[in-house]
Amino acid sequence: MTSLGIGAQTLRYFRWAFIVTILGLALGAVLGWRMTGTLGGMATIFFVCCVLAVLEISLSFDNAIVNANKLKTMRPEWQRRFLTWGILIAVFGMRIVFPLLIVVIAANIGPWQAVVLASVQPEEYARIMHEAHLPIAAFGGTFLMMVGLSFFFDHEKDVHWVAWVEQRMARSATIRGVEVAIVLALILGFSRLLDGIEGEVFVSSAIWGLLTFLLVEVLGGLLDSAAEVTAGAARGGLGAFLYLEVLDASFSFDGVIGAFALSQNLFVIAIGLGIGAMYVRSMTIMLVERGTLDAYRFLEHGAFYAIIALAVVMYVQTLAHVPEVITGLFGATLIGVSLWSSIRWNRRHGPTDG
Repeated sequence: MTSLGIGAQTLRYFRWAFIVTILGLALGAVLGWRMTGTLGGMATIFFVCCVLAVLEISLSFDNAIVNANKLKTMRPEWQRRFLTWGILIAVFGMRIVFPLLIVVIAANIGPWQAVVLASVQPEEYARIMHEAHLPIAAFGGTFLMMVGLSFFFDHEKDVHWVAWVEQRMARSATIRGVEVAIVLALILGFSRLLDGIEGEVFVSSAIWGLLTFLLVEVLGGLLDSAAEVTAGAARGGLGAFLYLEVLDASFSFDGVIGAFALSQNLFVIAIGLGIGAMYVRSMTIMLVERGTLDAYRFLEHGAFYAIIALAVVMYVQTLAHVPEVITGLFGATLIGVSLWSSIRWNRRHGPTDG
């Protein structure tokens, strides 16, 4: 296939992402004009939307790889639903409804009042969001930690990147509940670094994150088992879809909170992060259909290491601020090194199907 053909094929995956980018940035420019009434203000809002989109992509590239890892086992119709229904949940649910819901609960006000607060008093809205960061970080960090550890603590896993670590983890997977024990130990350790009520909130939120992971795993298994019985279908239906949506939500926590450092306007944040989320979805489908994870055997490993690192960063952020750019660059570096290792392996042994 020629390079022109490959380029056209790649563009096909990102067609809707490009359309959403054009519409989103146009909407951002209109919003900037209505907010400020000046060309300078319009350009500023336009630029902030661009930066937020890049931030979301950089923070969520590992999300795309992990999504692809799960998505490749799903039936084609559920893959399509993940790109259509899933993007509506990701953009509308996580980038608009989720921040509003936090304010509704934290400020004990109604949903409409939260919308008014976001529109009329964005500084107060942002303050409430930042105050809610501790339980969000504890919940999301715990869920992501379980996702990352579950990949390595798998006794059937026979492809290892950092062999001296991963081989021991795979062997230890026969010990029942070893991942849960590790996460609980981390929760207790970090809670001791927090004062009084903050430590209690951290533990409570982290336990809910752990329970959510376990419940999603159980529910996913039950739903997919039911699908096998009633329709003779292979695994990879509604249960896997729900797992991916909760996983995407956990990745979104950090980006949504961090976005308030760039803008306090809920609608600007929704536009910027929504554009980024569309690219993440498109990258996920491309990775699955082009078999990238099979061609580069260590790419998944880099992504899951990046997830564990992100989970630790979310825990650390309950103690001190960690700039989002550092988080994004660290995850991208891990993925880049794993890709380089995969290419080296392919050169020595030839391409593999994993």
